[in-house]
Amino acid sequence: MLIHNSKKIIIKLGSSIVVDNKGKFKKKWVISLIKDIKKYGKRKKFVIVSSGAIALGQKYLKIRKKKIKLEMSQAIAAVGQIHLAGEFQKIFDKFKVKSGQILISPDDTEQRRRALNIRNTFDNLFDLNAIPIVNENDTTATAEIKYGDNDRLAARVAQIIGADTLIILSNTNGLYDRSKKIIKIVNKIDEKIYSLADKSKNSYGSGGMSTKLDAAKICMNSGCNMFIANGEKNYPLKNILKSKIYTHFIPKISSLDARKKWIVSSLNSSGIIYVDEGAARALTNGKSLLATGVTKIKGLFDKGENVLIVDQNNNHLARGLVSFNSEEIDKIKGKHSNEIEKILGYLSKSEIIHKDNMVKL
Repeated sequence: MLIHNSKKIIIKLGSSIVVDNKGKFKKKWVISLIKDIKKYGKRKKFVIVSSGAIALGQKYLKIRKKKIKLEMSQAIAAVGQIHLAGEFQKIFDKFKVKSGQILISPDDTEQRRRALNIRNTFDNLFDLNAIPIVNENDTTATAEIKYGDNDRLAARVAQIIGADTLIILSNTNGLYDRSKKIIKIVNKIDEKIYSLADKSKNSYGSGGMSTKLDAAKICMNSGCNMFIANGEKNYPLKNILKSKIYTHFIPKISSLDARKKWIVSSLNSSGIIYVDEGAARALTNGKSLLATGVTKIKGLFDKGENVLIVDQNNNHLARGLVSFNSEEIDKIKGKHSNEIEKILGYLSKSEIIHKDNMVKL
């Protein structure tokens, strides 16, 4: 495993890893993780992305229901997050390790300016020799604006801070093939790999193997190694290094700058722009997207938002930041660039999406 050669490492802890089946925080396990970090983490920067707030909140409030409405789960998360952060802090303090809490919502990672602010916060915590403890801000998340799992959150954070390695610790040893053997290395995520995802979830977790594959895709596009491994035993890093049982997702060799990595790693799209055959060829050759090649749009979005570009056969061609809002693009689609000012009534850019704001898929 690449722990020894990594400078920034994110460890994602699933709910079943930090909370037992009675809803109690696993103190002994977390102590063993801290000892592992101190042993293997010299001159390294660690981030812990931990689930478990809702599970701890349910235990404290004596709520045993498995299906809870969103509004109630937000309140339970508010109670549980205090307990989760408090438990981590007590153990970290015992071992003289500084920690800081960061609660993140999708707007924080999906808007470029806020994503940069997040990166600055992490950098400052690293300068203070503090380990950030990260969770989704469940108390304000809605069904429409929500990561839905901490796997994708961890991957998005990995991309934003430029992490070398993301280790997802859960109750599975890795990704299994159809003969129930662990796949040691994955170089590409396609439909065949997604077909291996187990749809089952544990009693507390919101994710499954499919969300871990979504996370792996983000990491691979960002140049970050990702591992899925079993974290149920004490001293998880030591066990993984010793057993070598895990699935390793190999990142692509990418020449993309940080901004383009952020664009291609977006969790969702504000809208879709459909293009004709000529525009599809131009995009493949690294050209900007012009209005003349746009056939239709789907969704409502503002200038500067991240949209998906697809061809007439629904093939995903690229992602990019639009120079116009959806209403403007609807007016100028299929038109030549020299007609834009007359149609809109004001001077604007000539490209729907400039090549510098676009990443081919």
